[in-house]
Amino acid sequence: MKKIVLTGATGFIGKKIAIKLIECGCELTIFTRSVKKAKQFIPNASEYVEWNSNFIDWKTYLEGKDAVIHLAGENVMAKRWSEEQKKKIRSSRVDSTRALVNTIGTLNNKPKVFVCASAIGYYGNSEHPEREDSNAGNDFLAGVVKAWEDEAGKVEQFGVRRISMRIGIVLDKNGGALARMIIPFKFFIGGAVGSGKQWVSWIHIEDLINIFLFALENENLEGAVNCVSPNPVTMNQFAKTIGKILKRPSFLRIPEFLLRLILGEASSVVTGGSKVSSSKIISCGFKFKYNYIEEALRNLL
Repeated sequence: MKKIVLTGATGFIGKKIAIKLIECGCELTIFTRSVKKAKQFIPNASEYVEWNSNFIDWKTYLEGKDAVIHLAGENVMAKRWSEEQKKKIRSSRVDSTRALVNTIGTLNNKPKVFVCASAIGYYGNSEHPEREDSNAGNDFLAGVVKAWEDEAGKVEQFGVRRISMRIGIVLDKNGGALARMIIPFKFFIGGAVGSGKQWVSWIHIEDLINIFLFALENENLEGAVNCVSPNPVTMNQFAKTIGKILKRPSFLRIPEFLLRLILGEASSVVTGGSKVSSSKIISCGFKFKYNYIEEALRNLL
């Protein structure tokens, strides 16, 4: 039975990973800002530890664990990006990762692997296949992700294998981008967001959860890992496929200027995009269940 610490367990991805780990027989310790909420969503964890802004001494709870999965972070689309919100987005990722890594460094029995969430926002906007050794972009999110990964990478000096999961657009009908995007289609006003030409590097939620499990077990996997399907699509293709499956029109478009008015700088998350390669995870032996956008969306919708 593996002993695993999980942060961000009540989030969109965290809940599904927590449930899967428990189903697999893992002894799960959850670090959470709300113990009550965590117990409600994930009632069968072995232990619940309060996570607070002072980064409490977690040494007791990290000692002797096999792995740490760190998913905690402020939702980048929750609010407009004021300077204060930008600080929260950065701090929730960079500072929390630093605190965890520093604590791991003090342990007598350190975890074998530290799996830290990351994002394909690392690459900024691009139209050519980005691999893990590609350069970082130069926008706000790219800077945050690079700093986040730099902090996670410091755990390697303690002999701990580190994986930074550069997660793409996660497809799940009950959460994330897809849940929001299908709403206008249901009212016959669906279509592409922004120019429609931007790349959508996506991944089915089931494949993403399986990559996390794969990362825990595969000792050859380390460093940054792109968590995206092998076949990215443009926003136009994405919208047309949703319309086809739901039997709804997909010719309307939400223009970029309108998104900027509503979301401000945060609109860049949906109006931009990058074409990201999954060749590294495939070369390590991972097999995707959903390789193409239509089969993934048909399964979900």
